[in-house]
Amino acid sequence: MGFQPLKLRVVSILVAGCIVSLLSGEAPQSDLGREALTWVDETLEKMTLDEKIGQLLLPSFYSMYTSSDSKTFADLTDLVQTYHVGGFHVFGARENRPDVLLNPAYSRTSLGEPLNAASLINRLQDLAAVPLLVTADFETGIGFRLTGGTTFPRAMAFGATGDPQLAYEAGRITAIEARAIGIHVNFAPVVDVNNNPRNPVINTRSFGEDPDRISELAGAYVKGLQDGGMLATVKHFPGHGDTDVDSHLGLPVITHPRERLNQVELPPFRAGIAAGVDGVMTAHISLPVLETGDGTPVTFSDRIVTRLLREEMGFNGLVFTDSMRMRAISDLATPSRAATRAVLAGHDVILHSPDNRLTFRGLRDAVQRGVLTESRVDQSVRRVLVAKARIGLHRDRAVSLANLPLIVGTREHKAVARQISERSLTLISDDMNHLPLPIPRTGSILYLSVLDYPSGWGLGAPSGTLIPELEARWSNVTAIELSDRTSLSEIELVQKTASRYDAVVAGVFVRTASFSGRMDLSNTLVDFLRHLGRDARSAGQPFVTVFFGNPYAATFLMELPTILLTYDFYDLAEVSVARALAGEVAVSGRLPVALGGRFLAGHGLTRAPAP
Repeated sequence: MGFQPLKLRVVSILVAGCIVSLLSGEAPQSDLGREALTWVDETLEKMTLDEKIGQLLLPSFYSMYTSSDSKTFADLTDLVQTYHVGGFHVFGARENRPDVLLNPAYSRTSLGEPLNAASLINRLQDLAAVPLLVTADFETGIGFRLTGGTTFPRAMAFGATGDPQLAYEAGRITAIEARAIGIHVNFAPVVDVNNNPRNPVINTRSFGEDPDRISELAGAYVKGLQDGGMLATVKHFPGHGDTDVDSHLGLPVITHPRERLNQVELPPFRAGIAAGVDGVMTAHISLPVLETGDGTPVTFSDRIVTRLLREEMGFNGLVFTDSMRMRAISDLATPSRAATRAVLAGHDVILHSPDNRLTFRGLRDAVQRGVLTESRVDQSVRRVLVAKARIGLHRDRAVSLANLPLIVGTREHKAVARQISERSLTLISDDMNHLPLPIPRTGSILYLSVLDYPSGWGLGAPSGTLIPELEARWSNVTAIELSDRTSLSEIELVQKTASRYDAVVAGVFVRTASFSGRMDLSNTLVDFLRHLGRDARSAGQPFVTVFFGNPYAATFLMELPTILLTYDFYDLAEVSVARALAGEVAVSGRLPVALGGRFLAGHGLTRAPAP
């Protein structure tokens, strides 16, 4: 008992020290060893103003083969050696496609290559005086951007499983594979509360609509990333879930009162901070209740970034902007002006500027004119250096190209992804008990691949996996693709012939893709599916509709007899659906969002595997 006052005094000193650290803008360093702290201090002390400003910039590159004797590599070298950038953001690949109207199916997007990414990162690291912090959007694992890596389902599928351990494993595996490539920061998890069915940009990227469930799953995912050696980032602060505008195309405005934000949007961010998340990415949105009402976006708001996030919520890790090329910001200010306002608001890192060289000169000019103080720049640079030291970049910055194939995309990792996909399948209606399909393997199936629109499928063909998976299980499968470009005469022909088959399966693909401005099935296709559903119900014909992607599309087709949700696209989801149709796996997912007033969050039917 005699030592209790001493203990209290020590605790008081520690708490006071933390408060001073928060108020002074210093990065949290208590978890760094003496060697790392010394490196941070000495590195910052010897930096010139130009070198400091460079640390705030995060340009990007594509993970394509890049010769060291190429213009692309020369440009990246210039960013490292002349502009002293703090790191790079890794994208997949980008292919040359003509910007013409002759073929709207052209897509420029493709997946990058892990070995190409690692090779380029190693070469750039070798050129950098200060180690580079490398980031990526690996919301669904590294397979989200790089071919061959493990790809997990979208976040909403994790919400359907309701299992934090699966979120933890996804985070851990993502981190292990990312670090093998030389990537240190994942711009994930998304902790936006998707409570707006018309949200065109978050949607299945969110865990769901329940702030408590999102907090639980996000906390597990953050822990998994950190245990795998990666820095986690919660986004998009203070909440991008209740918008109906794509911030890639315009500036969304959220008009909720502060009490609502405290109850719905902010709790997952508070949970992430409590879990020790390393970074926060802000949203390009406007919240008049937190600002002056003049339309100032969060990106430029000192009231939201510094006063709310840093001072009120106590976060003092790295604060990243979202991509500064998004029109919500690029339409408002020049690259240099936008970057200066973002740093003044409290951001540490400017992500993906439209012109990094112009931004660099603009920030330097702002310091020289006294608009931005060098001490404010120092605060952000110290946070960047602390993040680099925390993951050991001051000791070792290169990765082994020889070891990479032993780690990335292993069967063990992909088995976890398959388990998550299967457990997320959610059966919301099955009036006639037609899942699994009650037909023999010799029976005939009409498979309809129903698309929102046929263009833009750059990362894979819809139904490209499901059709052969059905054919491997049933001997007589007829497959037809329908979209908003299908003629009425073709649709009528399908309607007339559908009754000849033992069962009909419709795979409905509705995307919420950035920049698309679309998220619905055409009215003609909705009417067509309703007609098929009525005919099938009258005839007792098994008719299963599977929604890939946007689950809210099902609200327009609630009367269909059997509806299965996947929350995802491509190979993983399509294999899981085939197995469910054949009765090879259980179906046990629960809705993480409400679908109108009929199917509330938590609803879901259970089906055991067929005997």
